[in-house]
Amino acid sequence: MYTFTNQFISSQNNMEFLKASMMGPNAMRVAEELASYLNINENMRILDLGCGCGLSTLLLTQKYGAKVFAADLWISPTENYERFKAIGIDDKAVPISVDATKGLPFANGYFDLLFTVDAYHYFGDTEEMLPSLIPFVKKGGYIAVAIPGLKYEFGKNVPDDMQPFWNSEMERTLHSLAWWKDLWQRTEGIEMVDSREMACCRQAWEEWQTGDHPIVAEDIKMMKAEGGKYFNLVQLIAKVL
Repeated sequence: MYTFTNQFISSQNNMEFLKASMMGPNAMRVAEELASYLNINENMRILDLGCGCGLSTLLLTQKYGAKVFAADLWISPTENYERFKAIGIDDKAVPISVDATKGLPFANGYFDLLFTVDAYHYFGDTEEMLPSLIPFVKKGGYIAVAIPGLKYEFGKNVPDDMQPFWNSEMERTLHSLAWWKDLWQRTEGIEMVDSREMACCRQAWEEWQTGDHPIVAEDIKMMKAEGGKYFNLVQLIAKVL
């Protein structure tokens, strides 16, 4: 399932690139697992929404040859353009700055696939968000999401070993698979075709803990306390009707 990612990180230079580019659980590995449940090809136009530093974009352009609009709020298009030139995907990847909560600057029906890894939970936790994104995907296209989640809802009963790390943002963004399924199933205009806990969760989190990001040190402490008891990765795929 992870042939591209494993081959990519077998190079020391590529591994250093990965460490410098990760912003959470290894987005390349997560993207490769999510993509394995989709029929992606070189003729597709994909919106990689919340692309971060472009690890998911790299996977989509290099493994599948797709044309990708790499959209992010936190990472500037210029920074990503320089990164895309350095790794040779600037002919396939279009960097752009967007805030999904304020609308997207694209034509209706423009994309074959809306693909988002380790980002949707930051802006997609409302009933309004998914309906606002559906128009940008052509009928018969797909919306595919992979995000950090919980094995069960904590509510107000946050486990003692998680309380030192828990904050209001985690409370808002981290939810169970059942919570996300319920939110999506209330949305008109789509058909849920897949929802599951992802197999790469532990490996993607372990690879993140080797990264250069300043929050890694604190996350190492959190994941040690978590010990595989609470966190998962949630995968959701819907077909646009």
